[in-house]
Amino acid sequence: MSRIATEIAVDGLRERYLSVRTRTDFLVRNLSAEDACVQSMPDTSPTKWHLAHTTWFFETFVLEARTTQHQAFDPDYRFLFNSYYNAVGAQYTRAHRGLITRPDLATVRDYRHYVDDKMLELLQHELDPEILAVVEVGLHHEQQHQELVLMDIKHLFSCNPRFPAYTTALSTTSAGSSVRYLEFQGGITQIGARSSGFSFDNERPRHDALVPNFQLGSRLVTNGDYLDFICDRAYSTPLLWLADGWATIQRDAWAAPLYWYELDGVWHEFTLSGLRELNRNAPVVHLSYYEADAYARWANARLPTEMEWELAAEQVSRDGNFVEDAHLHPQPVLSSENSLAQMFGDVWEWTMSPYTAYPGFKAPIGAIGEYNGKFMSGQMVLRGGACVTPREHIRSSYRNFFYPGNRWQFAGMRLARDSAKTS
Repeated sequence: MSRIATEIAVDGLRERYLSVRTRTDFLVRNLSAEDACVQSMPDTSPTKWHLAHTTWFFETFVLEARTTQHQAFDPDYRFLFNSYYNAVGAQYTRAHRGLITRPDLATVRDYRHYVDDKMLELLQHELDPEILAVVEVGLHHEQQHQELVLMDIKHLFSCNPRFPAYTTALSTTSAGSSVRYLEFQGGITQIGARSSGFSFDNERPRHDALVPNFQLGSRLVTNGDYLDFICDRAYSTPLLWLADGWATIQRDAWAAPLYWYELDGVWHEFTLSGLRELNRNAPVVHLSYYEADAYARWANARLPTEMEWELAAEQVSRDGNFVEDAHLHPQPVLSSENSLAQMFGDVWEWTMSPYTAYPGFKAPIGAIGEYNGKFMSGQMVLRGGACVTPREHIRSSYRNFFYPGNRWQFAGMRLARDSAKTS
């Protein structure tokens, strides 16, 4: 790369750094210090921790790696705000992050400003490609935490009997659309990230995959669809459920998706705009994999594989309801009978594919290699992004992953079927 090209790349990265970091601050602008400190369950983290951890990433993997002259804002933060990087050192227990009342929120904001100043100074200079690549990972990492902030604050607010609203921006149309199954031609197809543009290591290498012909639902499964499943006593029908799923709903007394409440015979849903009457035409959200799989079986269908999903997604535009649209909730689709709708945005779509390595996958060397690879066990792949996902963060090859019992993430589903046509 020429010096001029490098300077242009650095200038663009500096602008992106400012944009992403500012967006995080915007998302938490109306949260109180109390809101930002509390942890509602072991899977979530306090907003204050997210603000500090994303800053810790840049300090640890960029500033410390770049120069031995870097002076830490506070040496204890290396331990307090390390998430799971064993190569960096020990970490404070994840389930107890809500007990970290000190540093307070104001000090964490000072920490962000301190690291931002040093990062912006660093990004004024020509940098090694390796450092630039880590900065890019850090920006996408922060975008992931922007989504986590909204997931976690929603769960926290749902625990408050007053059901407080994070925002008043929710605007949901009541219109809906029927669903039909669209045919897709399979065969040997390329799956995974292309060589151009950013991608995480778990999206690579791009490789051949054999995909039989298949059918895919033209839209997402809606609240109304899922309510029929509930009314058919599906949560009391063991033959619909995987063994682990049946054990989970029995143990945790699940009878509906997370955040659903039946009040005086009327179903309501807790949203980031507070408690609202259930919109039957909006996509169902906050399902576990177990619930999605059981619904698909009840509907005489199945979940798509991630290869089927990616093959279909490559044929549509990357339009959708993302965090920038400020709905912060899945929206009904107006028309979907003759083409795929809602492939991007609205809800993360469960697939039936386990989260494993692609053929030829190799984790990066060093601590940054712990980012994705070590979690390739016991989780399932989700695709497409959600209403709380940054638009520029998503692509057709993006692989999200959660444990099958998780449902605080914005996860929903699209049905698939085997094709009657032979490949």
